[in-house]
Amino acid sequence: MLKNILVMVLFFSTSFLFSKTISSEECQQKEDAFIYAGGECINYAMFEGDDNDKLIIIVHGTWDEGSNVLGRYAPFAENVNMSTDLTTIAVALPGYSSSSLNKLKSIGSKEYNHQAATKEYVEFLEKLVIALKNKYESEEITLIGHSAGAMMSASLAGLNNTLLNNVVLVAGRYERPDYANEKHLLAIDVLDKMNKSTKFVMTYGTNDKISKPSVTKDFYKKMKSQGLDVKLVEVKDAAHIDLDMTDKNVEAISALFEEE
Repeated sequence: MLKNILVMVLFFSTSFLFSKTISSEECQQKEDAFIYAGGECINYAMFEGDDNDKLIIIVHGTWDEGSNVLGRYAPFAENVNMSTDLTTIAVALPGYSSSSLNKLKSIGSKEYNHQAATKEYVEFLEKLVIALKNKYESEEITLIGHSAGAMMSASLAGLNNTLLNNVVLVAGRYERPDYANEKHLLAIDVLDKMNKSTKFVMTYGTNDKISKPSVTKDFYKKMKSQGLDVKLVEVKDAAHIDLDMTDKNVEAISALFEEE
């Protein structure tokens, strides 16, 4: 318990937000790993594999605005890198770690709710993935999303059905909620556009109270009915937080490349 508390204190106390707009030129001059995409200067952590032909990108879920998500996700990216021998990147979405808030609102904003469900955010994620793919001259992209990150990743798989080779969706949301309107884009809206050549993994925890197991299992059935290549992974007794970091999910990620 004490260990968890100390981790959370470190996680939140080391975070901060930019208070001014960061230009493309300023972004390129920063010392840490940054990339300019979709009008935002995005902070990321990268762990390099033998080559960059295959690139794994990890997208986090919703935390309080300003949280240092890379403090949590960099070790996860390193673990995936070691498990797959592939270059793995953990990104900090706008308003997290040292990523900017030039145009977008944080997905953890208390003032602007449901940002991760908007088409604008899915389109931003598309630009970010393309920018990283081009920077590292990668041929194949694997996108791993947890919670809100999974929601956006699933939507992106239908919005741009030639961009992603593998998509790992962990405890996301895929149907249209009550608040959804024409500004929102959920996976159900683009399910019929998803590429049958893309490999999907859908992971759920049996003790997840935020994204209940039925959410994943029900959408898994819809994906199967569309003829998509999708695998369902159950993590017994796992809750929502850190579900993507469980051994069972990492094994499922590694298996995507063992099958090739």
